[in-house]
Amino acid sequence: MNALRVSGLAVDLGGRRVLTDVGLTVDRGELVGLVGPNGAGKTTLLRSLMGLLKPKAGEVEVDGEPVRRAGTGLGYVPQRHEFAWDFPLSVEGVVMTGRTGRLGLFRRPRAADWRAVVEALDRVRMADLRTRPVGELSGGQRQRVLLARALALQPSALLLDEPFTGLDMPTQELLSDLLLSLARDSNAVLTTTHDLPGALYTCDRLILLNRTVVAAGPPDQLRDEKPWMDTFGVSEGSPLLKILKAV
Repeated sequence: MNALRVSGLAVDLGGRRVLTDVGLTVDRGELVGLVGPNGAGKTTLLRSLMGLLKPKAGEVEVDGEPVRRAGTGLGYVPQRHEFAWDFPLSVEGVVMTGRTGRLGLFRRPRAADWRAVVEALDRVRMADLRTRPVGELSGGQRQRVLLARALALQPSALLLDEPFTGLDMPTQELLSDLLLSLARDSNAVLTTTHDLPGALYTCDRLILLNRTVVAAGPPDQLRDEKPWMDTFGVSEGSPLLKILKAV
């Protein structure tokens, strides 16, 4: 059974169709990379799955059940610039905000909520910094806090929007290893990324998106140049295709 299944998804923005007939699946134990050029609709797709944008058509299923309430069963990790890092919260306070939807605005966290926060921080190797103000964290630490916030919800699938942007290479490698480890622990992970070599090397499957799904499959089955040319709008001599051959 798919942890996440999307079929026939269509999304309009400003009266213009930006996603058409999008279908994809993510299984537990999979790290799936969503790749495409700027403007392809990657972020729009994730936001639509979370209910932050209302699709014009399509269905979203989590663990085989149609999603009745926006974002149910999904953990979302936005781009870092979308979070107010100057807000006076500790690391554990930020992670607890991931459970606000279950708690409600006026209920105090219970023991089970704090256990979920501690487990999430342990999972991303940030437990030792749980009382530190989030404004004092490095870029990589902030990314792991956002990941822990999503994990604290104990979701069926994780959605990440460009988690590697702005991180140095060692931090990218740490985060990549962490995402792969989460997948191997039977989590379903879908991440957008511009790091094509990293995606080709690390992901179990890739989904090539440009307003619709152009191709999908394991990296070793996506060696034909044409789907990449169609997705990214590049010519036969493009450096992108050389990367594809080299990895």
